[in-house]
Amino acid sequence: MTEKIPGGVTMEKLVSLSQRRGFIFQSSEIYGGLSSCWDYGPLGVELKRNVKQAWWRAVVQGRDDMVGLDASILMHPQTWAASGHLEQFTDPLVECKSCHQRFRPDQVLVGPVYAQDKGFLGYASGVNKEEYDKSWQELLNKNPKRGGTASRMFRAELQEPKTLHDFLDKKSEIPCPFCNAIGQFTDPRLFNLMFKTFMGPTEEEANVVYLRPETAQGIFVNFQNVLNTTRRRLPFGIAQLGKAFRNEISTGNFIFRSREFEQMEIEYFVRPETADKWFDYWVEERRNWYLNLGIREDNLRLRPHGEEELAHYARKCYDIDYNFPMGWSELEGVANRGDYDLAQHARHSGKEMTYFDEDSGEHIIPYIIEPSAGVDRSVLAFLCDAYDEEIAQGELRVVLHLHPSLAPYKVAVLPLSKKENLAKAAREVYADLRQCWMVHYDDTQSIGRRYRRQDEVGTPYCVTVDFQSLEDSQVTIRERDSMNQIRVPIATLKETLTAKLAGEDLFVLPEGGKIWKEEGK
Repeated sequence: MTEKIPGGVTMEKLVSLSQRRGFIFQSSEIYGGLSSCWDYGPLGVELKRNVKQAWWRAVVQGRDDMVGLDASILMHPQTWAASGHLEQFTDPLVECKSCHQRFRPDQVLVGPVYAQDKGFLGYASGVNKEEYDKSWQELLNKNPKRGGTASRMFRAELQEPKTLHDFLDKKSEIPCPFCNAIGQFTDPRLFNLMFKTFMGPTEEEANVVYLRPETAQGIFVNFQNVLNTTRRRLPFGIAQLGKAFRNEISTGNFIFRSREFEQMEIEYFVRPETADKWFDYWVEERRNWYLNLGIREDNLRLRPHGEEELAHYARKCYDIDYNFPMGWSELEGVANRGDYDLAQHARHSGKEMTYFDEDSGEHIIPYIIEPSAGVDRSVLAFLCDAYDEEIAQGELRVVLHLHPSLAPYKVAVLPLSKKENLAKAAREVYADLRQCWMVHYDDTQSIGRRYRRQDEVGTPYCVTVDFQSLEDSQVTIRERDSMNQIRVPIATLKETLTAKLAGEDLFVLPEGGKIWKEEGK
């Protein structure tokens, strides 16, 4: 019997687990770290790879209307002029004149603070909820105490300024989230988010190139290349996985927003009159992908963009939001980009960007439906949704209920003892299984502690090799979520695990190699 512990996952717990178990480390940690840059450890790199493989299987391998692409990170600078990034990919920033830190006004959380007997005390602020709460507490500490206890405080609803005007109205009273200096913000200035570098031996304007801020443009500029070499007919899509770079000012919330990240993007080309139909299709298709990989339905929502939110290229957009520990935030966006991108690149390059419809005999510029997801945000969502704490057999059990296809290790092999004859048998089982899956071998500490370690990293099944195995050639399979155990022959171990990892409650008996349901054994 297990008893779930209420309270849910926090970002602090996830960061601790990630560091402790080798999922994610701070970049360059021995030198004090590099802000908002992260390194994926031995388990993290497997989880991330599994997320990408699951996406690729769903959108490319499993479909006959999609092909893949891997475009260069560095592209001709004219690409970014055509796409609008040189002019449009900017943020208004305000700078604190005291500490010289810069912030996006719309991402600074602001709320007035009131005391019971004192009325309005001032504004609290922060670039995330944790920093806002710290700012609020500092105002509380400054409030005079009566009778040994602080006066009761009230704060208004936490809010984000929706417009620059909202922020400027309060500018003279808002404390800096970094140094707490009050009223020291400058007027906003536009700042381009692309990383600039130079190609060639000299650093001059003619040699400027940019690290791509998105993978989409590599697909658009290769539209004709893919069309000519694959001879695809509308509708069809091009999918790409790859790194992107944005010089974000307001980063944070672990791997949710960082300056170097990976994207999973699809550009799906359709006839203009069918764009609405395919937009609705991809919104539902992408939502179902998360549900099929174990995300709970009540942690997902669809949020349409208002007219004022739409990007310059978008005709329509929906966010697939996830309820992260810091609140609802975008997990994936699905946009109807219209014909903006192909038309822009045709205009700037002088090259044709049309599709010839053989049935009608006309050249058309397809509309584009774009589902765009972040690999790192997906990893974070899967970790959040899988994390659980419960009391099992009188002890705290931390478990990641990761979908088997995402789990870093599918199986762990655990010999009951380090004795040579048992270790030899266990190593043979381990060598056989790792031909099929990523498998972990662990012979340190008690079997109970080893089970807990595997639960904590999300391993679906543990295989225990004991002294009885030397006599009957059978091993014990222990299931992560239920902690149930069954004993199976080593000869049919792979077949049994294959069935279980595929979601079938089966095991394999040696009699004729047949597969039987457990409840009917």
